[in-house]
Amino acid sequence: MNKCLLNIIFFGIISSSFSVLNAEDISISIKPDQIIQGDPIMITINEVDDISKIKSLRLGNSELKPFLYNGIVYAMYGVDINKKPGSYIITTKLSNNSVITKEINIESRKRIEAPLDIPKKLGGNTASSQKKLIDTLAIENLSLLNLRTGTKSFWREAFRYPVSNPVVTDDYGYIRQTGSYTIAHKGTDFRAEEGTKVYSMNQGVVRVAKTYRNYGKTIVVDHGLGVMTFYMHLSKINVAVGNLVKLGQVIGLSGKTGYAESPHLHLTVRINDVSVDPVKFMELFK
Repeated sequence: MNKCLLNIIFFGIISSSFSVLNAEDISISIKPDQIIQGDPIMITINEVDDISKIKSLRLGNSELKPFLYNGIVYAMYGVDINKKPGSYIITTKLSNNSVITKEINIESRKRIEAPLDIPKKLGGNTASSQKKLIDTLAIENLSLLNLRTGTKSFWREAFRYPVSNPVVTDDYGYIRQTGSYTIAHKGTDFRAEEGTKVYSMNQGVVRVAKTYRNYGKTIVVDHGLGVMTFYMHLSKINVAVGNLVKLGQVIGLSGKTGYAESPHLHLTVRINDVSVDPVKFMELFK
């Protein structure tokens, strides 16, 4: 290869690199367009196709972990259901130290309340069973925080619903009135008769496969970078901790174990320990 051709190739590589890192050509976009408390956010760094070109990425004070999906750099953020509404800034610092920002607005979620009795198998609606429910929920929730997560995304395809023909029976985010206590429903319930097949929403590693007093038979799948899916009230668990599961693999069967009066599947989706609306999460991949 002659020297002239080498110079052309070298110059082309350098020019391409500089053009990609030109801050004027790069922008940040988000889904959904309108954000409320409890929503997941998908952040896209447009015109960047290499994670190494992102030096840092933050939303407010939270450090985000970019990942490559279909040749585009993305990051996810979970808006806590109790996060203060208002304006927040997404800041991306590139490897050449140029900075791109985008302002977003987080709006309040409408507060909806509905009564929910305690099943007889957990003591019924007595003062003592209400207190025991709250106390044991706190212990279970604590054990499900800070679970091990992969340092990279395990998935390469879009997420899918955990049941065939998904029908929502209880929405995310409403407030359950249980005696003198209120409990936020930080997941979505799907219609599922006893024994319905439950599928892994994407490839990942099983971090939890056990029975809880309130959540019943539970599976947690880690999809990497803090993204986790929780499948609760199952009648059967088909996997073990440490198993690698594939997209669409049957991991269990639906049921009514724990704090459930009738068969259904309770699904929770978390991003870095923040529970977000599972239906809104699925919309990110449309």
